[in-house]
Amino acid sequence: MKLAEFEKFVGDEPTISYVGIRGDEEREGYVSTKPNIQAIFPFRQNIWSMDVIHKVLHNDNIEQLSEIYKSVCPHSLLDKAIDIIQMPLTKRYYYSKKLNSLLDLNVKIFNKAVFQFLKSTEYPVGKLDYFPLIDNDEVLGIKDIYKTLEKNGVNIPAYYKEIEFEVDGKKGTYSRSRSGCYFCFFQQKIEWIWLYEQHPDLYQKSMEFEKDGYTWNQGESLADLIKPERIRQIKLDAIKRQELKAKKESNTLLVDMFADDSDSLCANCFI
Repeated sequence: MKLAEFEKFVGDEPTISYVGIRGDEEREGYVSTKPNIQAIFPFRQNIWSMDVIHKVLHNDNIEQLSEIYKSVCPHSLLDKAIDIIQMPLTKRYYYSKKLNSLLDLNVKIFNKAVFQFLKSTEYPVGKLDYFPLIDNDEVLGIKDIYKTLEKNGVNIPAYYKEIEFEVDGKKGTYSRSRSGCYFCFFQQKIEWIWLYEQHPDLYQKSMEFEKDGYTWNQGESLADLIKPERIRQIKLDAIKRQELKAKKESNTLLVDMFADDSDSLCANCFI
């Protein structure tokens, strides 16, 4: 359902919209501008939308937030929490830094404080007597989502399941990184090769769209992309990126996981 359709559907009723952005993604996603619709992000460490964060952490509300923390924060953490809250926002100490400091101190306490703060606003969550997610500090990444789908018998779409390939004695994997059009011109080169090798009929259809010099890949036609030496190089490049990724302790950005340096990003997936 599109945003406009959703807003029309709920009308003026207070509505909480749960947005399934994972904890390993760094993006805001859907946020309605209608005051009766509040977006909540249950899979992230920070379940609140940025409009809520801006209101709660605004310099004008330092004293109000301090008083709330005095009522919800254990004495052992209170002094540290007050120190963080009392530090005014500046160009060097901005919202995300203050937010992360409070989350690092204690996620559940921060959620309780925000919940109490929202009771003084018109946000839908503030009208509730109890909101269960304030007691949740679980962060769900893509592997957790996959496990949940598998556990409940839903399973993940087959195009997300990695398939092993080998080139020059080296092994790598490929799959689709996200759902969308099979001819998506924002997908990685290695995904085009996956399409060519796993679904040649769809690759052929994609080729038929390329006419009069227009290509999906900034000047490189799909016909050129599947030349044997080009496939070999694309796979070697993919293996190299996968090896570099494996060496990193963590990957928090969706763009880091799915895109190489030369790729653009589709607004439908990364807005």
